[in-house]
Parts: sequence; structure tokens; C-alpha cells
Amino acid sequence: MRYAAVLVLVLVAPWVAAQQSPYKIVKTYQLGGDGFWDYVVPEPAAHRLFIARENRVMVVDEESGKLVGEVAPIDGAHGTAVVPEAGRGFATSGNDKSVVIFDLKSLAITGRVPAAEDADAIIFDPASKRVFSFNGDAHSSTVIDAIAGKLITNVELGGKPEYGASAGDGKVYANLVDTNEVVEIDAGAAKVTRRWSTEPCKQPVSMAIDTRNQRLFSACRSGVLAVSDYRVGKVVTTLPIGQGVDGAGFDPESKDVFASNADGTLTVIHQETADEYRVVQNLATAPASRNMGLDPSTHRVFVVAAEFGPVPAGATGRRRGPVLPGTFKLLVIER
Repeated sequence: MRYAAVLVLVLVAPWVAAQQSPYKIVKTYQLGGDGFWDYVVPEPAAHRLFIARENRVMVVDEESGKLVGEVAPIDGAHGTAVVPEAGRGFATSGNDKSVVIFDLKSLAITGRVPAAEDADAIIFDPASKRVFSFNGDAHSSTVIDAIAGKLITNVELGGKPEYGASAGDGKVYANLVDTNEVVEIDAGAAKVTRRWSTEPCKQPVSMAIDTRNQRLFSACRSGVLAVSDYRVGKVVTTLPIGQGVDGAGFDPESKDVFASNADGTLTVIHQETADEYRVVQNLATAPASRNMGLDPSTHRVFVVAAEFGPVPAGATGRRRGPVLPGTFKLLVIER
């Protein structure tokens, strides 16, 4: 029995050490290309990343950091939803109020569905087999049949949506950034069924979900992450994160929650229990690295960043100048 106990310790110790070790940047890939960026969406089955870049979506191989293709042209690219069972991807085209449909193999655009003003984030709900775009300025969600590639309806949300998540049980959730709320959508009925406040978490933008414990993670521009119990519709705890967040993720195996922040940090929060959490790390990344993607199959976090030139004279509403040529890069983060 003593030898068996020693053997167990020998086998378990490396796993425990790995779980307790800090995250670090293990690779940096220079992707280049012009234009600002938005959501970073992994495709775990193919180990690819879909990265929105204003007039296109870049498709990058996770292992090599090579650009394998682009979905173009898109007029105001923001989000991407990947639907392997349909062999399709869906990308929001915010400037012309539409959703572009493309073939996952060839990356060729095969169709277009009308959406609404400021079509931004977009997700797939496997239970209903529907795609939901979140249209910020229109305060709505466009519902699309992912298999048929056809518009179903537009759902009024009562506020400006940012990112969302599917619970996999026919319910879809979205953050409302201007009203500080989470809204619940019945995916099959295409209607809002509940809403609740994220206070004291203000301006909730990015979202991640833990379906096992039925918890939502809303990362807020006020430098706080709110954890909600979506069974009852209320915030159960909040934690500090970096400033300028725009990305979030949850790894169910490591039980780590991530928030990527424009201040050049990646906040890592560990889930002790469904309602107990602690900040375990604030990893230095790069300035403006506020968008991230998490591949749950490899447990890697992908963050993008770039360097910027001066803001053009007379420019209004611009906090940063243009992306400097050749500086757009992909950071690969893991333990």
C-alpha cells in the first residue's frame, strides 16, 4: 500500500504542478495586414482562428500561425460564428447591416442575410440550430436558420447588445452594455424571457459561460467581472479585472476564467466552487490586446495586438491612430 501511495503521488504531482503554474506567452506570430480588428473566434475541430479585420476575416492556423485564407469582402467585419454541421460560417458585416455566409472549406462567400444596424457579435446555438447576431445600435438580435441559411426574425432586446453565449439548452444570453443587464432569449421561440442587472459591474461587454454549473461571466468596462447564476437570474459575486476589457473565456477543464484587457493584461480567475472565485494572475500581454479566443481542446488562449501611428489631425471619435504596417500579431498563451 505504501508503494502504491508513492506511485500515485509521482503520477499526480506533475499534473498538480501544471494546474498551479502561471500562464505565459509561449509564441508570438506576426500576422501583419492593414486595419483594426475585433473578435477572435477559434474553430476547435480544425484548430483555426477567425479574426475580424474591418473588410475581411483572417483565417489563421493555430499551430503554425500561418494565414490559410480570408473571407472577403466584408464591409465592417466584427464577429464570426462557426457551424461545422452545416459546413458554413457566418460573419457580421456591420456597415451594410448584414450577415455574410461562407463555406468553411473554401472560405468563399455563398450568401448574405439582412440583419440590422451595427451588426456586431454573432454566435451559434446548437439546440435550436440558429445563429444570433447582436446588433448594437439597433438594440436587437437577428435570428438565422443556420442549416437553411435563411432569416427567421429580429428580436428586440431593449438595450445595446455586445457579446453573448449559448447555454446549449435552448437559451441564449447577451450583455446589454448601456443598461448594465444580461438578457435571456428563448432560442426556439425567438423572444426575450428574462433580464437581470449586472450591477455593480457596469458596461458589460464580453461574455463566457460555464454550462455545468450554470454560471455566466460578464466582463465589464468598469474593471469588474460579474458571475451570474443564470438559473435564478442574479449576480452572485464580482471580481476585479483589467481596464478596457473586450474578450472573455472559460475553460471547464482548468476551471479558469479569462478576461483580455486593453491595458495590456490578461486577467486569470480560478473557479474554486460555483460561487467562489479568486484572481490568480494578471499576465502582461501587449497594449490594446483586448480581444481573445480560447480553444477548449488545447486550453490555449489567443490574444491579438498591434502598434499604432499618430491619430490623424482633425479626426473625431478616434482614440488611436492607424495600425502600423506589419505590426499586427498573435500571442499564444498557455501553461
